[in-house]
Amino acid sequence: VQLVESGGGSVQAGGSLRLSCAASRYTGSSNCVGWFRQAPGKEREGVAIFYIRDEVISYSESVKGRFTISYDSAKSTLDLQMNALKPEDTALYYCAARAGVRSGCILDSTKYPYWGQGTQVTVS
Repeated sequence: VQLVESGGGSVQAGGSLRLSCAASRYTGSSNCVGWFRQAPGKEREGVAIFYIRDEVISYSESVKGRFTISYDSAKSTLDLQMNALKPEDTALYYCAARAGVRSGCILDSTKYPYWGQGTQVTVS
């Protein structure tokens, strides 16, 4: 599985950005996909995850109500719509994928073997 993120950039607080993650050589076994982020000096944290089979979604409390994750199975793309952005959302954002059952599709970055290269989001 190869994952390529796009859509990062700089925006003022209150603004919006949309991130996209394209999967190439995607396999049906990688049925849990998600977005994670890492700010300088901080650990990587889960933002939102999507369990493809049942379309189950989870968000971190810090982004709930502001971010929306979506998955297009026809295109194998994972998007993250980010609204009402705050300076504390500034980070390098990664998409990730893993195989497994629904109970394993969680906001724990250590469980994901496949990662994109990251895209920077800066909110001022």
